[in-house]
Amino acid sequence: MTESLFGARWPQAAPLHLRGVILPSRVEADLWVVEGKITFVPQLDAVELDDTRTTPSVHASRWILSGLVDAHCHIGLGAGGGVTRSEAEAQALTDLRSGVTLVRDAGVPIDTAWLEGSSQAPKIIRSGRHIARPRRYLKDFGVEIEPDCLVEEVRRQASASQGWVKLVGDWIDRDGGDLAPLWPADIAAQAIRAAHEEGARVTAHCFGEESVSQLVRAGIDCIEHGCGLDSETVRIMAGEGIALVPTLDNWRIFPGIADQAQDRFPTYAAHMRALYATRAEAIGAAIAAGVQVYAGTDAGGTRSHGTILPELQALAELGGTDFALGAASWRARTWLGRPGLEEGAPADLLILDSDPSRDLNSLASPAAILLDGVPVVS
Repeated sequence: MTESLFGARWPQAAPLHLRGVILPSRVEADLWVVEGKITFVPQLDAVELDDTRTTPSVHASRWILSGLVDAHCHIGLGAGGGVTRSEAEAQALTDLRSGVTLVRDAGVPIDTAWLEGSSQAPKIIRSGRHIARPRRYLKDFGVEIEPDCLVEEVRRQASASQGWVKLVGDWIDRDGGDLAPLWPADIAAQAIRAAHEEGARVTAHCFGEESVSQLVRAGIDCIEHGCGLDSETVRIMAGEGIALVPTLDNWRIFPGIADQAQDRFPTYAAHMRALYATRAEAIGAAIAAGVQVYAGTDAGGTRSHGTILPELQALAELGGTDFALGAASWRARTWLGRPGLEEGAPADLLILDSDPSRDLNSLASPAAILLDGVPVVS
């Protein structure tokens, strides 16, 4: 017997049988879980997943999709920087209970490698620390260096990560009084090439127009937030396969940021308000142009964990529910190189009592969440 979260016990040696409408194909089918893996080969003596998630019993058909992906999450980051192990574990469990079984870390000050293999945490693709400049980002969040050290630091973070490096692309320049890129365009391009040589992809925090334009032209792999996208930048991103993780639900903090900055930095405050006002137009244009858009919450720092549902609801307002679901499940997994709902894949699954493409709120109360085939009690 194997103990899952909260003490529920399951006969791990026995295959688990599931039947439901598989998303995104919308075909009703049977699947089985054997030793934590998905198979479509019928298994004798399989037990059924009851909606109590603690005892085997026959159940009705449901909707089944790969566990959700939070493509911009900071497990291990708090308001003051790195957190304790117990705090990071609590963050991870909160995300897992929300149906997120895979996280792309978007920069944390601590090494969360000890969470690998945990039954109480999503699987994490780590990206090391944010790379920023002194006094040009949030204190104690990232590694702070000058531009002449960027290439070397990118190589260092690439070697310590699981395939991603996170740059801070822009932040307020207090001398100039407005958003400005942190890195000269030529040095950023060299750093991106260096990461690629190390086998890593590069993403960057970008609010303003100038930084996102420069970094997209420098060959970056992904943009976080992307509030300042213009039509030409969108065209390049769509053509080159450069992804976008807009963290839409988190943009609601922009007016408050502007209010706080109004007295000292009125130009910056006006800029943040303008970016907020055009957010739907900018991201909607990216979706319409075919840019690869994925769901990310920006959880960590001052942002609560377990907030994937409001992010999907915000994405659905621009691209529809099927688009939002794919952005946080099957399309996101393909982008990150992780298997989805296929033969031999880890049984990281979300099982729902109603169709999420009709009502995303069904994600708030799943019939079951499976991590490596073991039910998680939410």
